[in-house]
Amino acid sequence: MSVAIQDLYPESNSHCFGCGRSNTEGWHLKTYVTEGQTYAHFTPDAKYTGGVPDHLYGGAVASLLDCHGTASAAAFRYLQSNTELGEDSVLQRHVTGQLNLSFIAPTPMDTELQLTGKLIEISGRKVRVKLQLLAGQKLCAEAEMLAIAI
Repeated sequence: MSVAIQDLYPESNSHCFGCGRSNTEGWHLKTYVTEGQTYAHFTPDAKYTGGVPDHLYGGAVASLLDCHGTASAAAFRYLQSNTELGEDSVLQRHVTGQLNLSFIAPTPMDTELQLTGKLIEISGRKVRVKLQLLAGQKLCAEAEMLAIAI
């Protein structure tokens, strides 16, 4: 799919700092679906460094996984009832009910980060997603999210 999941949200729900297209100060994270999983890329700006020089602030890691996870949940729920995503698709927003995050290794600032998401299950309004954040081939963080349709 060539259109980002976040670009399929209604305008009224497009103001998120991490992924909202309407937030001029935000990161504008873009999540895509391919072969049954989601992915996104992000290169952090130096101002998001943490307590260890040249490494990403842990709150930013959590924020990236949070935004990628809720977008992934929206896409997985949509695809449960529809065969594909397209530019005319309208996705229902999801919010984080729970984010269980494990920091595996420090996240470097000098590289493009990759985020992935895989569906665990959908049950009613709840969607569980397995998330990873990598720098090159190095796993830096992983999480399991419970997202809830709003």
